[in-house]
Amino acid sequence: MRIEWINREALPQAVTSRRGFLKAGAAATGGLVLGFFLPGSNKFAQAADPAKVYAPNAFLRVAPDNTITVIVNRLEFGQGVQTSLPMLIAEEMDADWSQMRGELAPAGEVYKDPAFGIQITGGSGSISRSYIQYREIGARARAMLVAAAAEQWKVAPAQLRTEKGMVIGPAGQKASYGALAEAAMKQPVPATVTLKEPKQFRYIGKPTRRIDARAKSTGKQQFGIDFKPANARTVLVARPPVFGAKVARVDAAAARAVKGVIDVFEVDLDRGARGVAVVAEGYWPAKQGRDALKVDWDDAAVEKLSSDKQLAEYLALAKAEGGAVARQADVSKLAASAQRISAIYEFPYLAHAPMEPLNCVVELKGDACTIWAGTQFQTVDQQVAAKILGIKPEQVTINTMTAGGGFGRRAVPNSDWIGDTVRVAKEWRAKGHAEPVKLVWSREDDIKAGYYRPAYVHRAEIGLDAKGEILAWDHKIVGQSIMDGTLFAPMMIKNGVDGTTIEGMGEPYAVPMQLTVHAVKANVPVLWWRSVGSTHTAFVMETLIDEAAHLAKMDPVAYRKKLMGEKHVRHLAALDLAVAKSGYGKKTLPKGRAWGVAVHESFNTVVAYVVEASIANGAPRLHKVTAGVHCNQPVNPLSIAAQVEGAALMGLGMTLPNAAITLKDGVVEQQNFGDYAVARLSDMPQVDVHIVPSNDPPTGLGEPGLPPLAPALANAVFRLTGKRLRKLPFDLTAA
Repeated sequence: MRIEWINREALPQAVTSRRGFLKAGAAATGGLVLGFFLPGSNKFAQAADPAKVYAPNAFLRVAPDNTITVIVNRLEFGQGVQTSLPMLIAEEMDADWSQMRGELAPAGEVYKDPAFGIQITGGSGSISRSYIQYREIGARARAMLVAAAAEQWKVAPAQLRTEKGMVIGPAGQKASYGALAEAAMKQPVPATVTLKEPKQFRYIGKPTRRIDARAKSTGKQQFGIDFKPANARTVLVARPPVFGAKVARVDAAAARAVKGVIDVFEVDLDRGARGVAVVAEGYWPAKQGRDALKVDWDDAAVEKLSSDKQLAEYLALAKAEGGAVARQADVSKLAASAQRISAIYEFPYLAHAPMEPLNCVVELKGDACTIWAGTQFQTVDQQVAAKILGIKPEQVTINTMTAGGGFGRRAVPNSDWIGDTVRVAKEWRAKGHAEPVKLVWSREDDIKAGYYRPAYVHRAEIGLDAKGEILAWDHKIVGQSIMDGTLFAPMMIKNGVDGTTIEGMGEPYAVPMQLTVHAVKANVPVLWWRSVGSTHTAFVMETLIDEAAHLAKMDPVAYRKKLMGEKHVRHLAALDLAVAKSGYGKKTLPKGRAWGVAVHESFNTVVAYVVEASIANGAPRLHKVTAGVHCNQPVNPLSIAAQVEGAALMGLGMTLPNAAITLKDGVVEQQNFGDYAVARLSDMPQVDVHIVPSNDPPTGLGEPGLPPLAPALANAVFRLTGKRLRKLPFDLTAA
């Protein structure tokens, strides 16, 4: 791994609307507790109620021992936010990094993302939407500490300076933040603060080891699946094999006979289904009990989809007239074009398959509900739980647990896994029990009964002149809408087109594209998957542009730059950096290897890949990936590199044999890693990450590293074999 970054330009002081920071009271051990509210006119609150004022809550604790605990308003599930957000506060506080701590926030009004109005970890927005927010918290804390010291020493605050968790006076006086914290609480919160310029940064932009690295590497980190109250009961649910089916008959005698099984009962589930809950003293007896169940399922009222039939329907729709128009263009020149590209692309359903399967603990006491879960969607989960129980959302407490991956699976608009646990807990209490319940999904449960990235078919008809100039582009996409029926639908579905279905189409290239969408409905639950629509649109765009470059007899990098024009400065910078650092066009590759190039923007971040690949045993082999990343101001370059590396490997996983979810008669055919492929360490290429210099506010980075990998590899395969790959996962025999 190689990381490069640089800070050159001064970041202009942000001009923000009125922000109130309130003192929330002392922690039990004494010290400073800082909170804030954001008015709706804040520049990040575009989707929030403009009249909304967020209630104050604690974001920062300075303890007497000088440790500083930052309350992180996101889920930590591998992306490093429990380090990067404390870095922002430490920067503006002039804190000593060795004394920084991170703690995940519970569900709370103050922790809601102002861009969405809900508490969420998603859209690669943890840093981009908290960058100014957390820096201002740190700056205000510093100002209050300085004011407290100035009052004690009878000097003007301007005479004081701060350094590594200390306030230093004009006569050499010194006081630690911990010693000043209690007095600082009594100081008024400054209405405005001046943030540092990039040239003053000590932490931002510097490679910083993760706060949680030691706990995770030694096995001491507690994940959600590790948590279980002493008196809790473990629950596994027998779920219908066809989505939305119900129980016709159940024979639970053998299950009840398993040692450790406490009870067996039917329970309502997500999507109108009904299943059978097995409650036991631990996971193993719960699993044995569930395996012993004899259940007949009633699936007469639900669709039983088969992948082969669905693909045939999608292919027919892709060639048919009609559909919702997402973008209009003149395609009359197609018929007379000198050169033509006619392409059909096929993409399967994909499971998220996070390493830590889903789990949730629910305790019901009186009219209150307490939940422990590694969730990306606290506000939605609160509302779903409250509705199930017939209580108010504020009566639902959610403790955010560290999670072992998610890729979108822990942010479900109807909170399937949280809701199922609450339904079980409700039924459990109705049967006279008071113990909390811990519902665990096995790997098989989530792969066979979870939510999936939709299957898609693309059809492209592109007309080019004799020199390779694109004259007309008629494009159609067929697939399910992710947003249909969710709380995001009014914002994301316009004129029948789900914005996530088409994101990334056309851009950043100046091409005359007519774009239509056939949004189909199917009895398969769908959800965003890491990088959302870009999981398929980037592959289509970057392989087609590469094909057009070949017809134009131009270098694929030069062709891309020509189509981008001068206005796409960030794309050009990322691509140029990847090209320069890879040696593309300058160094000679070993025999049997070829270059592949792709560049794509998602979540306002541009990632360009130049890859080196070969063919081994009839399959592509990826050797090296050189990444050019434009994410504006880097906060923690180590986290950026880790995110790009992980996303690249996950993108590679999309190309591997068996990396597909298929259905037959409504039943998912895959069940675990033995038949649903994910990329492994042995697949990992060398990845060098290079960051384009910038001091503009950061953009998202959790997902943008995924989309360009598969097309870059496919483009390399073309140079090796002359075959264009139009289907994921890759199959060279069918190309």
